[in-house]
This record gives sequence, structure tokens and C-alpha cells, in this order.
Amino acid sequence: MSVVIDRRTALAWAVASSLAGFAGSAMAQASESPEVLIQRVAAELIEAVKSDAALRNGDTGRVIALVDNRLLPHVNFTRMTASSVGRFWRQATPEQKQKLQAEFKTLLVRTYSGALSQVKDQTLVVKPLRANPGDTEVIVRSELRTPGRDPVQLDYRVEKTETGWKVYDLNVLGVWLVETYRGQFAQEINAKGLDGLIAALAQRNRGNATEKPPIGSKS
Repeated sequence: MSVVIDRRTALAWAVASSLAGFAGSAMAQASESPEVLIQRVAAELIEAVKSDAALRNGDTGRVIALVDNRLLPHVNFTRMTASSVGRFWRQATPEQKQKLQAEFKTLLVRTYSGALSQVKDQTLVVKPLRANPGDTEVIVRSELRTPGRDPVQLDYRVEKTETGWKVYDLNVLGVWLVETYRGQFAQEINAKGLDGLIAALAQRNRGNATEKPPIGSKS
């Protein structure tokens, strides 16, 4: 069993779980606990993939459109990008920050959209939340289970906001996404600066991200 494929499939599950709907009113979402939110959306995933051939086939344009419409309202993407860039984020101009967020989002979506076709008969089992009632940042731990395979660890770091819980980091097979990218991005910034990182991400996004390991991936 390929660890790389399973990691990508699990992250695709995390992305697609968000794409699957987050159905319900804004008020209901705001009052919904983080583990219930994740579990509910996961339950909608299989039907969403089955009913959307473009999503099932990893259509990048379709995935990006769904990310814009369904995922981003439930993800603190600014925090995710800033944390990935690390201490260099404070040095970035507003224009550089905008470009970094745009290229980072495209990198993630295009890298993992191909793995959506592998999301078929999996189930996501969310573990009981270990947190205090007043906590505003928690980790929702879960397992992605596929018949005939070992379960894949998939955890979410989420924060409480006025409009509900928002995801700002993912842990796939023991590797936190933000931490992984932070190390790779730092190397690029130290060598070529923030504009160099933006250029590198843009170049990768213009290529076929599904055939090449993305910046920050591990084989």
C-alpha cells in the first residue's frame, strides 16, 4: 500500500468533505460542535462524489469552483497560508500576501484533485472530542477507513469564530500540512525571497501538479 497515495487520498477526503456541502443555516453551523460538523459533512461526501462526475474524475476547474463556493467560507485560509509561510509572512506586502494565498490555494486544489477519484467506499470515523467547554481551538481526530486497508489518521485543527468552527490545518498520517509546507517554503524564501516563492508556486501550478510531487510533499 502506497503511503503517498493514501496521504493524498486522505487529504482529498478532507477537501472533498468540505466540498460536500456544509448544509444548513449559518446559525446552525455556528452552534454546531466541531466534531459534529466534521462527521456530518463526511456522511454527505460519498453521495456528493457519486452524483458529481466532474468531481469524481478530478476536474480541476470544477474542484476550484466548489472550493471557492463551499470550502473557503469554512476554512481560515489566511491563517493557513500565513502559518505555512511562517515568520516571513510579516515581511510580505499586501500584494504578496494576496498572491501567496491564491497560489497556495491553487497548489493544494490541483495537487489533490486527482485523488478525488479514489474516494469511493471510504468512511470517516470521528473520535470523541477531548476538549474543555471553553476551548476556542481544538483538534478533531478521525480515521479514514477503507475496506481491506489499514485506517488512515486524519485530524483537523479548528478554531471557533463568530460564524462557526473553521479548519486551519490538517494532519494526514501523522504529518501536519502547515508544518510540512513551512519548512519547504522557508528554504525557497531564504534562497530567492518571497517573490521567488510566489514564482515557484506559480510555475508549479502551471505544470501538471498530479504528475510531479508538489512543494512540501513527502514520498
